[in-house]
Amino acid sequence: MSEDEHDENSIESYPEEERASQEDSEEKEIIEKDTIPHFFPTYRINRKLYPIPIILAVVFAGILAYFSVIAGVKIEGGYFSEAEGGAAAGLLNGIIFTAMAVGSAFVMIYFVKKKGIGILKYVFGFSIGFITFFQTWFFAEIIMVVIFNLFPYTENLQLIYNIADYAILVPSIAILSIYLLYKYFTTENVRVKNFIILYVSFLTGAILGVIMPLWTTLTILIGISLWDLFAVLYKKGPIKQMIDLASNEQQLDEDIKQKLESGEVEYDTSKLEIGIGDLAFYSMLTSVALIITGNLIIMVLVAIAIIIGTGITIQGLKRNKILPGLPISIFLGIATMLISWGIATFLV
Repeated sequence: MSEDEHDENSIESYPEEERASQEDSEEKEIIEKDTIPHFFPTYRINRKLYPIPIILAVVFAGILAYFSVIAGVKIEGGYFSEAEGGAAAGLLNGIIFTAMAVGSAFVMIYFVKKKGIGILKYVFGFSIGFITFFQTWFFAEIIMVVIFNLFPYTENLQLIYNIADYAILVPSIAILSIYLLYKYFTTENVRVKNFIILYVSFLTGAILGVIMPLWTTLTILIGISLWDLFAVLYKKGPIKQMIDLASNEQQLDEDIKQKLESGEVEYDTSKLEIGIGDLAFYSMLTSVALIITGNLIIMVLVAIAIIIGTGITIQGLKRNKILPGLPISIFLGIATMLISWGIATFLV
């Protein structure tokens, strides 16, 4: 008898619990986030599809990194050689690059306050044009080297290579760069903008992954991730200031803040904006994982860790207007790379 009563009560309670859950969901107020200018270098996408730009950036950067390995590219970036100075040199390189990023961010916010938010359109636009030209040329030459190496070397082959490079490749890339720069300045089409952001991000991630040695890479990624925390979360952080100025944010009253903290209200997270820097550093880490370990599985595991980290960050956007996209994803990615690399080395 008691078991029957218990079962009956349990069955009847389920609809009540579901109704209560639905009522809570319906009562929860959704706060729309202020839109930011279309010229901000962010990839805009539906929340459910957020892994897509990350996967695309990782895959294309990985392909370019792979071609670089086949072509035998050996360029050590950084101000100090890790071959001579080891981890200490990498640490110094990372500190210098992070300091440069910090300095440039404060310079930008200074000019924004002096000249207005519109100046960023030209800063971002011409930076994208510059990166598009030189980095596309860099990887196009690498792909050409791989193709031409399939044939025995002759003077005629070298002549064909030079003509293809300087008479065809350079003008074509220049036209492409100018066209993308023009579209960046003139169009508000989300798909066009997303293409430009994705293209520049995986080019940047690939080239950083190719030229930066291990310790320099790790120091840069950790340093930039920590800087990202400050720049986005601190009220005087340059990225937070730029977003606030761009969206004309009004200060939330204390009642709304308390409701956000308690979960009574939440921000709308149906649409996301992933920064170009986030995609670039994600693809940098996966490219490094592929080049240094030479293991495709490790690269895939790192990419999965990054996607999981991004998903965790997105959950926090319900109570925060903006969050740094790097720290959780990068730290999970680095940990995954080192652990899986260690396991793979031990097993071999």
